[in-house]
Amino acid sequence: MPAGTLYRGREGMWSWVAHRVTGVLIFFFLFVHVLDTALVRVSPEAYDKVVATYKTPIVALLEYGLVAAILFHALNGLRVIAVDFWIKGARYQKQMLWTVVALWVVLMLGAIYPVLGHAARELFGS
Repeated sequence: MPAGTLYRGREGMWSWVAHRVTGVLIFFFLFVHVLDTALVRVSPEAYDKVVATYKTPIVALLEYGLVAAILFHALNGLRVIAVDFWIKGARYQKQMLWTVVALWVVLMLGAIYPVLGHAARELFGS
């Protein structure tokens, strides 16, 4: 390991990687969202067809993944701000990461029904 690095390939480095990956995924979602929204000006019928595909259970799973990415990116971003601007942030970065992960898991468990409830009803009936 290079001397003087903060993370040394442990939890902090994995959170760094996850932060970048979730940021890229969110960017691509926003790009596709702008494109499909712009489709309404080109062809309202084509737009309606695209929006109809969004009501499938597979897309519901993708929406849950989007919620997971946005939530982790936001929570980890707050942790990064704390590490950067709090004088003791670097010392407690590992504990803050595990707090972020625990909070993320609890919130994702709470998001299962609101995000995937419609898909479950469609697949398995009311």
